[in-house]
Amino acid sequence: MDSFRPLAPIFLWIGTILLACFCLWPGLTGGFLFDDAPNLQDLSAYGGVTDWGTFRAFVFGGWSGPSGRPIALASFLLNDNAWPSDPASFKYTNLMLHLLAGVLLTWAALQLCRFYGLDERRAQWSALFASAAWLLHPFLVSTTLYPVQRMTQLAAIFVFAALAAYLHGRHLFPLRPRAGLVWMGTSLALGTVLATLSKENGALLPLLVLTVEFCAPATLPRLPLAFRALFLWLPSLVLLGYLLRQLDFTPGLWPDRPFDQPERLLTESRILWDYLGNLFLPRIEGSGLYRDDIVISHSLFDPPSTAWALAALAVLLGAAFWLRRRAPFLSLAVLFFFAGHLIESTWLGLELYFEHRNYLPSAFLFLPLARGLDLLRRQVSAATVAVLGLAMLGTLAFLTYQRASLWGDAEKLEIYWALAAPNSPRAQNALANFYARMGDAEQAEAVITDAIARLPDSPLLTMSRLLQKVYLDTATPEDFTWAGERLVRQPFDAQAVMALRTLVDQALRQDRPAWYRSATLTLIDRLAENPAFNRFPLFLRLIPYLKARLLLADGYADEAKILYREAMRRYANIDSSMQMVAEVANAGYYAQAARLLDEAETLYRQQPETSLKFPRRIYDREIARIRAQIQKELSHAQP
Repeated sequence: MDSFRPLAPIFLWIGTILLACFCLWPGLTGGFLFDDAPNLQDLSAYGGVTDWGTFRAFVFGGWSGPSGRPIALASFLLNDNAWPSDPASFKYTNLMLHLLAGVLLTWAALQLCRFYGLDERRAQWSALFASAAWLLHPFLVSTTLYPVQRMTQLAAIFVFAALAAYLHGRHLFPLRPRAGLVWMGTSLALGTVLATLSKENGALLPLLVLTVEFCAPATLPRLPLAFRALFLWLPSLVLLGYLLRQLDFTPGLWPDRPFDQPERLLTESRILWDYLGNLFLPRIEGSGLYRDDIVISHSLFDPPSTAWALAALAVLLGAAFWLRRRAPFLSLAVLFFFAGHLIESTWLGLELYFEHRNYLPSAFLFLPLARGLDLLRRQVSAATVAVLGLAMLGTLAFLTYQRASLWGDAEKLEIYWALAAPNSPRAQNALANFYARMGDAEQAEAVITDAIARLPDSPLLTMSRLLQKVYLDTATPEDFTWAGERLVRQPFDAQAVMALRTLVDQALRQDRPAWYRSATLTLIDRLAENPAFNRFPLFLRLIPYLKARLLLADGYADEAKILYREAMRRYANIDSSMQMVAEVANAGYYAQAARLLDEAETLYRQQPETSLKFPRRIYDREIARIRAQIQKELSHAQP
């Protein structure tokens, strides 16, 4: 038995890895969701990723963040080089990455516990329990089983690896200063770059290390001033400077958001408590990705909970600073959590709520709980503490298994979310679409009608009601007029713009009556009168393009050509321009297509090299090929 004790943490950790794999495995049968398709559909651009040109276009053509996230995009090629694809492969890779993240977090937590002065036995058990709680937590299921959130996973993996390597160097520093500084400097530099190129919050690594150093016991040897200034303070100040430059309290700063910067800051104070509540009082599932129903905090007392949330955050942060010497693990857990949320949960114009934002910040959140269990051994037997700890981990594992099973059926998952979020326009739209797919048009109509009564200002629900009627071929001119009269005065919603594009696709179908196209044109003109929509660049680019498609289908090729040319100028992108040329040529209007191709080439010559998805030689070859094809068709058309 004595010989087994040193190996017990290793066996228990292997068991935890296997348990996490077992609990999450049912979720691999789920489908793609929301942002998966927009981020992955370029796998099929120009025939798939098959050579250096298409590889470069996909990996370095990212648009999800300022860095482009090339490492994360490259990782998707492990699963497929084309689109559509099988979600199971992507989810399996995410699961393996989650297990890897758990291993690296355990290593980092173990090094941290040693650094903070725990003896080896306590360090091992504390790191094991805290990391197991993180690995098995149901609140992180969505990050693991949502393929596109591999970006979040990879950023965390590089941060965890860098933290572990940094702390290894910190351990070496008193004995071999030069080796220790090399380990620390290399891990910080390399880890920050790799994490940031996976997702932008990887840039927080130096600040996160600063929190580790800030909470460390005062008896530890200090690092050289030059090292701290170069590797910790400078990158942290650069990041903070960048964030501070984004401060702009101008009302209506973001036309695509129902809040401004002060409102976002106030609202996030409540959301952070929601995150903490889900982390310490976990449940099987919440509202999932449908969080557009969050009540915006317009002032300190609107709603009143805002003031309480801000006051409680101030107390918590104050306690973390005050207790950093007496309770370093508690202080670190709190400060690391808030530092990890600095980019995504403050004043940048992002959506308000996503569970995956807690993947990195919650890394050390359960270390104080582990230390508390260890202190409890002074009051009760070790066996009692072990049973209590295993019960906690077992509860997390059970909830994770249940949640992963729900994620294994994408349709049931979306229905669950929709029913859990009655005040979310996106959720109610999804629920109505589900009933429509099931052939229950009456129930779909009832869901939309009830939702519009509760949420009369939602343009998405307005478009949803009209689309439901179009799908069923029951739409009347009065339905289009009704939608236009509502849309002209409703606030901006990007989902409504996407629904408008879907409406145009439906109107262009050959089995739709011709008056659908004219009614849709009128609807677009009405929507264009709405100043809220006219502030959004994507909408302004889209309008001439959609109108051009409708006019082209009705045979007004010259009028369509003028609108296509305007759309090309607004998009200022050769890929979009070539698509428009192809649409006109495929409709048989080769003369107009030839003139549009000349316009596209002129704009292409002015396009910056950095904005091109592919090397110029590929575009040059494609332009020449299409021009030759159009000229061939024109010559055949001549008598």
